[in-house]
Amino acid sequence: MRTVSILLTITLTFTISSAALAQQDDDAVRKILFDTISGEYQPTPIGVDEMKYIGNQYITHDDSVLMYYVTRIVQDDIDFYADFELIPLDSFFLRTYEISEMSVLGWRRLGADILVKLEAEFPGDKMRVRWRLFDTVRQQQFARGMVEKQKGNWRVMGHEISNDIVHTLTGEDGIFLTKIVYAREVKDGKELFVADYDGANEKQLTFTGSINISPSFSPTKDEVYFTSYMRGDPQLFKVNINTLEIVQIANFPGIVAAPAVSPDGDKIACVLSKDGNSEIYVLDTKGRVIKRLTRHSAIDTAPSWSPDGRLIAFSSDRTGLPQIYLMDSDGLNVRRLTFQGSYNDSPIWSSRADRITFVSRTKHGRFDLASIDTSGYDYRILTELGMNENPHFSPDGKHIVFSSSRLGPQDIFTMDITGRNQRRLTRSGKCSNPDWGPIK
Repeated sequence: MRTVSILLTITLTFTISSAALAQQDDDAVRKILFDTISGEYQPTPIGVDEMKYIGNQYITHDDSVLMYYVTRIVQDDIDFYADFELIPLDSFFLRTYEISEMSVLGWRRLGADILVKLEAEFPGDKMRVRWRLFDTVRQQQFARGMVEKQKGNWRVMGHEISNDIVHTLTGEDGIFLTKIVYAREVKDGKELFVADYDGANEKQLTFTGSINISPSFSPTKDEVYFTSYMRGDPQLFKVNINTLEIVQIANFPGIVAAPAVSPDGDKIACVLSKDGNSEIYVLDTKGRVIKRLTRHSAIDTAPSWSPDGRLIAFSSDRTGLPQIYLMDSDGLNVRRLTFQGSYNDSPIWSSRADRITFVSRTKHGRFDLASIDTSGYDYRILTELGMNENPHFSPDGKHIVFSSSRLGPQDIFTMDITGRNQRRLTRSGKCSNPDWGPIK
């Protein structure tokens, strides 16, 4: 959990005291679980054919490898996307019918409703890929496009093709060129790293030798705000992901933790303890206090903005154990959102504005990810393996990135909002606090 990790000392008391009650309440929680694994939603089945060369000159071995790699990227992207299901090429089908390549009708027989055909040319030191979409039922082409890049940008090319396909089929922007930032233990500290949405191109952002946690992308996606212990008490900093320049934003007595940048990028909600208790404040981007939002003897923490910036979700133990609350962005109209389960923390607002995902202590005291409608109904448990923490939505609101210990050392994972398609993003272990960057 993003904020609990920061406020470990503060929260330890109610964490321990809540364990017994959480266990006691667990059976009641489980009775209202929504079976997200066998939900009724059916993704569109799509086949992606192997890329063909359509030029009239000899190509090199490296060019053939590029065609293979770009095809793999498009297939992986389509397979990842929540609305789609990748239909794999069946070599047994080819052998049975004694054919060397699949026709549109053949893909239909494999179960694909839509077929993606890719064709490559190599003008100079560039690669040009033409993509076409076919309706396999009608066996007709209904869309096409072209992407051209320097050969060295083959990964970007593959993701751009996938983004074009998503936009053509759904009208929405694809997420395949987005970034994910996270913290990883390095020696005795924690440093920030950033990687492509699929885990490729990992890059270390901080080299402070200190503890750097709770990264939060700015809407411009070039800057990441975070909490760091590099100068003693946890304070607020930001790092430019291109230049790696680090600037201190805020410095108050006590802690400055759990930053959440507002959707317009002009404000930062965060937790300050400068007056002796953990309260939620809103700062400007220079670190100056705009307004104190909460005023309660309990621990108020983990703020998360609604997509329109009008509301803030947060967690508080004002009823004795942490639960999720909502308030207007000026701190008024505070109301409790979660009543299921005795321990709910680290809320994050869906970019679609309709749901809030959070960490819930469930069976055997395990931390699972849960989701609830913003009206307080439709409570669902999304995970059932290991300890799962630090949820954050993708910018299209269809995926969730989180940290989990399900395979041993804590790593970063992703899944669809239904709980399907859970994937491991990092494999080094000791990774936490992911945040999914914006599309543009």
